[in-house]
Amino acid sequence: MEHYVYGQLAFVRAQTLKLMEGVTEEQADVVPEGFRNHIRWHFGHIYVVLDRYAHKYMELPLQAPAGWTALFEYGTSPLTAPADDAWPTLGELKEQLGGQIERIRQTFGEGIRQRVVSPYTTSAGMHLDTLEQFFSFNLYHEAMHLSTIRNYRKLLSL
Repeated sequence: MEHYVYGQLAFVRAQTLKLMEGVTEEQADVVPEGFRNHIRWHFGHIYVVLDRYAHKYMELPLQAPAGWTALFEYGTSPLTAPADDAWPTLGELKEQLGGQIERIRQTFGEGIRQRVVSPYTTSAGMHLDTLEQFFSFNLYHEAMHLSTIRNYRKLLSL
């Protein structure tokens, strides 16, 4: 029997993908006044954080495309990134985001309750020591960024 968290991850991810609809490449790169990141960064960050949650703390290789961690990890910003950084297209982001949950489900399956090799305390202060806890926390993390993307879309009148 499949663990319920996979269904929740897939549901939230579908909402993320839906928010990509109608955003152009140019609009995705606008950093609203008073903010540090753009819509493209938020989509990449969502991918990179779940990739880290699923793999790094199990001491498995990250699955993100080359260069994505440097662009999208916690604390990064397009405002401080080198001008020649190659940002992925929205199509590339959509493709990676669209398949990520299934790839994770295939990798871990019912092993979701196993303890991670390296427990972690999030910047919000939540201690995580099982994959189930990491994936459950990711629901909160991704939803926070979905809210920000929705607000950016309103600010940019998209």
